[in-house]
Amino acid sequence: MRALWRRHLLPLRPEFAQAVLISMLINTLMVLPSLYMLQVYDRVMVSQNGMTLLALTLVLALGLLLAAWLEQGRTAVLVRMGQRMDGLLASRVHEAALQRELQQPSSSPQQALLDLNALRQFVTGQGLFVLFDLPWFPIYLAIMFLLHPWLGWIGLAFSVVLVLIALASHRSSRSVVEGATEAARQAQQDQLAQLRNAEAIHAMGMLGALRQRWQQRHQSYSAAQQASESLTARYSSISKQARHVQQALSLGAGAWLVLDGQISPGAMIAANILMTKALQPLDLLVSSWSALLSARIAAQRLAQVLAHAPADHAQEIRTPAAANVCWQGATVCAPGGGQTLLHDISFDLPAGRLIGLVGPSGSGKSTLARVMLGLWPRHACQGRIEIDGLSVFDWDRQSLGPALGYLPQEPALLEGTLAQNIARFGRSDPQAVVEAARRVGIHELILALPQGYDTPAGEAGQMLSGGQRQLIALAQAVYGSPRLVVLDEPNSNLDEHGERCLVQALKSLREQGSSVLLITHRPEILQALDACWQLDAGRLSQADRAAAAV
Repeated sequence: MRALWRRHLLPLRPEFAQAVLISMLINTLMVLPSLYMLQVYDRVMVSQNGMTLLALTLVLALGLLLAAWLEQGRTAVLVRMGQRMDGLLASRVHEAALQRELQQPSSSPQQALLDLNALRQFVTGQGLFVLFDLPWFPIYLAIMFLLHPWLGWIGLAFSVVLVLIALASHRSSRSVVEGATEAARQAQQDQLAQLRNAEAIHAMGMLGALRQRWQQRHQSYSAAQQASESLTARYSSISKQARHVQQALSLGAGAWLVLDGQISPGAMIAANILMTKALQPLDLLVSSWSALLSARIAAQRLAQVLAHAPADHAQEIRTPAAANVCWQGATVCAPGGGQTLLHDISFDLPAGRLIGLVGPSGSGKSTLARVMLGLWPRHACQGRIEIDGLSVFDWDRQSLGPALGYLPQEPALLEGTLAQNIARFGRSDPQAVVEAARRVGIHELILALPQGYDTPAGEAGQMLSGGQRQLIALAQAVYGSPRLVVLDEPNSNLDEHGERCLVQALKSLREQGSSVLLITHRPEILQALDACWQLDAGRLSQADRAAAAV
């Protein structure tokens, strides 16, 4: 939590200071009920003065109304603080999560955004009230000591009891809360994976086996959650009972002191009210410990995600002139270290050249494509890997991106219209969108759809066939006349008509002077290219197109 605050949330200091100041005023006003009871029992009951009672009651009522208004104000400040936190972190967390998923794919890519939401809910809820009110405990305790030392010692003793209960709650519930959090993540991850693959699950009769696995994980999550809630309830109950004992004992001790003539009846009632108010934050600490632990875990994960996000190495912001690619002695390892995927590769890919890349599965073709586009961890790459004389890792991505086109093995369209997907979700230029569609030969196909270019693609392009998804993704790759285009298995889902559309797109790219690297297992397309490279076990060599086509 501290690391996240120091590195990313310091701009929230004004809101935090404002909430602390309001809490000071609220806690100051909360002394009024004790003073009121002290004055009523010690002055009004003795003097029988109704005007004094009326004045005291009026002051108390105004004070409590002001405290209620301040409570609303503090809540509004915390809500605003949560909104500012979202504004400060949402974009960073979104970008950091995408970068981490790009370089170190995880089983729960959405976890960072879920953690941000959990932390924001904690800030805008009751959790921070403990931190704001707890510093007032010594002040209340000091007032009780002023009323009578025995009352102060009783309050101190019960505060120690509540602190011990809070520590026991922490010790007992930490592992349980962490286990419940992890079980919830696994259950949600399993459910999302099954929903994404619903067609295959139903088609191949996998529902029964997967239902059983999901039920096991869901039951594990339910058991862990129940254990966490049970522990919280148990310690809350112990804390509540301790508070009841405290109230009875403090009243009894106060009554004894009154009978002994050491304090007044008003002091007895005032001390009991003060003791209840002083111990309230400690009691709330016990009941909200689980939420505090969950928020702390979420903050730690967020700090980790943001800390390990790749730094921006951009050295200059400019648009690539020709996107000439040059590799010299490039060696690429797996992100985790160890295995070498590409060995000492050198080549030049000048503008206007169409190059095919062939090789067996697992030879490193997709790795080479991702490294060429800067989609690989910098630390896992050695040698020169440049675009227009600048390391691909030093380019500003917002400047380089429009000059690149990329079609991965699995075309990943996003939820939105076909026009939005083709235009890469930037400022849409209808003429450029239509031009990209014409280049790949799908303009008429799109117009034949009921909503034309406004047809929704659905999540991951699920509203389209495999061939349609691939052609729309190809139009996205050639949108805006990119200077360098990398196509990874662009014809894997294409029929004969789709193959013609791909050849048409390649001709268009050659005419505009773009350089193209095309990875394929279907050698027929190699005849439309200028040259062919062979990649085998991570080593690059020239290949004869005619031989590769056999």
